[in-house]
Amino acid sequence: MTSQQSYQLLFAIALILILARVFGLLARRLGQPAVVGEILLGIALGPSLLSASLSAQLIPLDIRPSLSALSDIGVAIFMFLVGLEVDHRTLRRESRRAAGTAAGAMVLPLVLGCLLATELWHQNKVSSHVGFVLFFGTAISMTAFPVLARILTEEKMRDTEVAGTALTAAAIGDVAVWSLLALVLAFTDHQSTWRLLLTIPYIAVMLLGVRPALSRLLGRSAKGEAANGNGSGTEDGLSTGALIAVIVIVFASGGATEWFGLHFIFGAFFVGLIFPRVSTNAVSEQIADRVGVVGNALLMPIYFVLAGLNVNLRTMGRSSLPELGLILLVAIGSKLIGGYLGARASGVDRRQSTVIGILMNTRGLTELIILGVGLQLHYLSTQLYSLMVVMAVVTTAMTGPLLQLSYPLRIRMKRTVPGLAVAAAMGPDTDAL
Repeated sequence: MTSQQSYQLLFAIALILILARVFGLLARRLGQPAVVGEILLGIALGPSLLSASLSAQLIPLDIRPSLSALSDIGVAIFMFLVGLEVDHRTLRRESRRAAGTAAGAMVLPLVLGCLLATELWHQNKVSSHVGFVLFFGTAISMTAFPVLARILTEEKMRDTEVAGTALTAAAIGDVAVWSLLALVLAFTDHQSTWRLLLTIPYIAVMLLGVRPALSRLLGRSAKGEAANGNGSGTEDGLSTGALIAVIVIVFASGGATEWFGLHFIFGAFFVGLIFPRVSTNAVSEQIADRVGVVGNALLMPIYFVLAGLNVNLRTMGRSSLPELGLILLVAIGSKLIGGYLGARASGVDRRQSTVIGILMNTRGLTELIILGVGLQLHYLSTQLYSLMVVMAVVTTAMTGPLLQLSYPLRIRMKRTVPGLAVAAAMGPDTDAL
């Protein structure tokens, strides 16, 4: 990297961080999650609003690969934290109602998404017909667990019964969607079939070797720091060495799944999913706090901007409006109806089932990550990618207003369950979500 590229990169990062904070605060002033403002920032800096030359001046073309590498690190950390936020005890406690809700909120969008994809294929032919249909259906069925957790906190719903059911259902759905997406990528990529076979021993090593090793490492770290108080860790006992070891495992796991022919997001997510929960809860919270600041507040805004640079709304035109309308209809309708029916079948009353259907429609950043994978692997054309990003913004932005209408604050207070605390996802600064 030349001296010119170095200072351009630093200036670009500074610009992105400042604008991300401003757009995030503006979104929150309008009653929206900060993620909506940051997604719009990415679109605003791209060819949708700016000319290609002006966009290139703000974010020079020759530093974008470096920004992409930084954003990949942020995505890996984010996916690890998503897996880390999956509460195994809550899953077991809410499993009956949440499983039915998750099934309804996933199956109907998946089926209708695949049906819509068979129609969209004729206008958006890409590399693999089967891969396109399965990928599109999977993308439609996603609910963004961390964004949902943030919305529930901002809407003062985190201690309500419906929040526990919705978040648990979203967590189940997250695991199912990422697993399904991994299968889609595995069975539609024929260039690395022999490497995919290594996924089985990889899972065994992670469960039988890495997870117990993490439990011992973090346990010793907490006891050692509490005993000697040497200041090399946090005040609650997480040593810097233990934190580095966790990050190394996350990156190594992500690198392994990328080499297998999947995507690094699966390896990072899997580390968070299997992370020890019983004896190291306090340590887990510290890891989320410390790593979350770097991943969410510093690196993820870069991902938003790069995602926005790939969106060009100018190319849509009137001919794209019917496609956008169908995508919105299927994405919104299938989640609302599927979530409602799944909750009702699980014994939830009508009002709470309606609220759950609304909450399951939240997509946000998690959807952008899936769409980015689809664009990178040529499952989505540039135009269809742009339409899907619009869908992600709309479905996330509509959640708050619909909640205000269907579940007013006075009713939420009556449904509060003492002791039921649903933590906001991803550590101390979740604005980037």
